[in-house]
Amino acid sequence: MENKAKSGVFKYQHSWSITQTLENLIEALREGWDISISTSGSSGVPKEILIPASAMIFNARNTNNYLYAKSGNRWSLLLSPEHTAGLNVLVRSIELGTTPVTQNESAEFTAIVPTQLFRALNGDSQLLKHLQGCQAVLVGGAAADEKLLAAANEKQINCVTTYGMTETSGGCVYNGVPLPGVEIRVNETIEIKGPMLARVPLKDGFFVTSDLGKLEAGKLIVLGRADDVINSGGKKVSLSKVENALGESFAAFGTENSEWGAALNIATTGNMSDEEIQLVLSVKFGVKALQIYRVNEIPRTALEKIDRQALINKLVSYPSE
Repeated sequence: MENKAKSGVFKYQHSWSITQTLENLIEALREGWDISISTSGSSGVPKEILIPASAMIFNARNTNNYLYAKSGNRWSLLLSPEHTAGLNVLVRSIELGTTPVTQNESAEFTAIVPTQLFRALNGDSQLLKHLQGCQAVLVGGAAADEKLLAAANEKQINCVTTYGMTETSGGCVYNGVPLPGVEIRVNETIEIKGPMLARVPLKDGFFVTSDLGKLEAGKLIVLGRADDVINSGGKKVSLSKVENALGESFAAFGTENSEWGAALNIATTGNMSDEEIQLVLSVKFGVKALQIYRVNEIPRTALEKIDRQALINKLVSYPSE
């Protein structure tokens, strides 16, 4: 296996150690190479995105400045460098002149997804202790439930919610506020502009996301993905909001339906009765589930997002054409 990055482009290899990854990444940033990263595939088949080295550096410096990080401060690497969130930890560490550590060592900062936060609060005592010792814990990659964040606050975990994606070099909106140099506008879907953008198609200089949102008092509120909303009998239902309302052991997905246009379906590993589930859906969303599936596990992507397409492929049988 090659231990060196291909000249002109950096792409993380699983065979690399952290030391090799850092050496190759430092060379890529110094030489101004593009960084190649796969998207999480939350809206379909994963694709390769090229991010200029300058965009990654801009985002890393912006984040460290936002957190008042100082030279010598350490980040812990709790996400794979295969994806933007993990790779960003490496770039931020390089900027601070340090090497990222594991959860077995102390660190001033770290970045996690909501599922990891849930696990820390529900039995993973080692991870909980690590997060409690950090000055700030970035939580992104998926929407974090307000109850989850409140529970983390009670456990003295200083969470900072982040919004961004591979196309924006990762998180660029922290606690609802764009980082310096980042411009946000909302035309039903969220649009983002700034030096941290990847080499992607733009509209008037803005990258048009697939996320619905609104601006209130200067803060961005993410309402969910445009393709995360189904129209069932004239009612628009956000699948992520359904999941947040029901809890961590639930996944929601839509299927085509001749009567309703789109039907809501629920998969769960939990013990809540069908009657209780339908009551929550009826009271909070004005709909009922067409089917409630009992499953052993909820399939997730590499970044712990619910893989709805995998659920559909496994649970739903469509007639052959």
